Amino acid sequence: MRHRRGRVSLVAGFLLLTGATTAATAQTPSPAATAPATTTPRPATLQQQIDAYISQPQFARADWGIAVQSLDTGKILYQHNADRLFVPASNAKLFTAALVLAEIGDTTRIATTLYATSTRVGRNGTLRGDLILYGRGDPSLGLPDTSPDWADRLATALAQRGVKRVEGNLIADATYFTGMPVGAGWEADDLQTWYGALPSALDVAGNLIHVDVTREYRHCCAITVKPDAAGVRVVNLTADADDAPLGLYRPPGSSTLYAVGRLPARTRKHSYVLSMPDPARTAGNQLRQALARRGIVLAGHVQVLQWPQSDPTLTQPGTQAIASINSPGIAALVDHTLKNSDNLFAQTLLLQAGVVAAQRGDCDEARKPDTSAGWALCALHGLLARAGIPPSAVRLSEGSGLARRDLITPNAFVQWLTWVNTQPWGPDLRNALPVAGIDGTLEHRFRDGPAADNLQAKTGTLNHDYTLTGFVTDAAGEHLVFSIMLNRYPRWAVAREYPDAVRPQRALDAIAKILADHKGGG
Repeated sequence: MRHRRGRVSLVAGFLLLTGATTAATAQTPSPAATAPATTTPRPATLQQQIDAYISQPQFARADWGIAVQSLDTGKILYQHNADRLFVPASNAKLFTAALVLAEIGDTTRIATTLYATSTRVGRNGTLRGDLILYGRGDPSLGLPDTSPDWADRLATALAQRGVKRVEGNLIADATYFTGMPVGAGWEADDLQTWYGALPSALDVAGNLIHVDVTREYRHCCAITVKPDAAGVRVVNLTADADDAPLGLYRPPGSSTLYAVGRLPARTRKHSYVLSMPDPARTAGNQLRQALARRGIVLAGHVQVLQWPQSDPTLTQPGTQAIASINSPGIAALVDHTLKNSDNLFAQTLLLQAGVVAAQRGDCDEARKPDTSAGWALCALHGLLARAGIPPSAVRLSEGSGLARRDLITPNAFVQWLTWVNTQPWGPDLRNALPVAGIDGTLEHRFRDGPAADNLQAKTGTLNHDYTLTGFVTDAAGEHLVFSIMLNRYPRWAVAREYPDAVRPQRALDAIAKILADHKGGG
């Protein structure tokens, strides 16, 4: 249980100074004596405070959507455009996280398994058959704090069976999810960035590559890409005489990275993090490297299978599991997703929930889905109905909030979190929310004041769209659930017109602080 930091509330008052009256003046009332008594101004209501804040000129062209409700009494404390649809940005992850916890359970782990189509090992250590690296959508595979040594562990398990040579191929199988793994509505510009990393049923190391651009003496530039297992081919078009700034570009679906322009004259090195072109192939290559480190020769090649392909050898007689790498439990994966607002985790977990929903037939729609994402969203519609939320109030096409086509109302968020709070798995979701001034995406926000170590909320940011949804305890001890959404706010254009305009995140925080400082009543 998290405790709120103590604070002192300073209330301004009036001090009336009066002198002693003499007999001569006692019968002649002074002007002060005849004036009406001075009273302390009545503090502005919650409605008045928030209305005054969002009516500032800098927000004149933007859209605000706000809903605030008491968790204790159910009373609606504030609404502004609360039933209008807004772009939720990463606040959409609140629906994905709840769906995964409800469909899969908090302790379930996701296995990545190495299979062999034959386990007969000859006297010289030769295994005649293929190896299959089968991914089931573990988004944490290969991350430093979960399984950085995953490939070595699988290679060791094979070596312990006496294998020194594999005559067949190593098949990196990423067919566990049906349909396109990329979120519907993700834009092409997103797919090269670190926050738009390509999801896969065989994720590895966050599906990211690290690119270093360095100046060698006076010449620009040398370019290195890690991991080398990603197989990225660099076309270096940088030049000392080029006046253009440095640019990196990898065409969608390509493993070729083009570098153009040059580093600024006094810059020795610059590092970039970009999305990986083919996570499954990278995983296969990393396992091949691990086999070599264990003295195991792979005679064949690394082959990749993607949906809609399939591998019939996976279920044929004689194919056996060698070893598995298990993810942390679902609750831990949800915690990472919400604390870090990780789009890859969110989309992969949505697909994971879709696989489970398809296995259960968990969809009441007449036309059954044909993709993992479709099954997940159909299962979500069922949860929305249980929470009493109309389908028109939540329009999601993927699991991360990266799609600009996602639309949700502030009231739907408040109603959703109110319902989630009553579910057995509700504490897992609430504990996964960033805590103001403490951790996650709120670590550097609300560092002091009434919201610090009190407010728990999911942040959201897209171009022109900013959101904050969660829980806070007000100054009277009342527990509130809220959703604050600011859309169509072009930050830099507003800053040019209004030099004193606050950043959009600070605007959201200002309203959240009003809630935290609320002393009950209207």
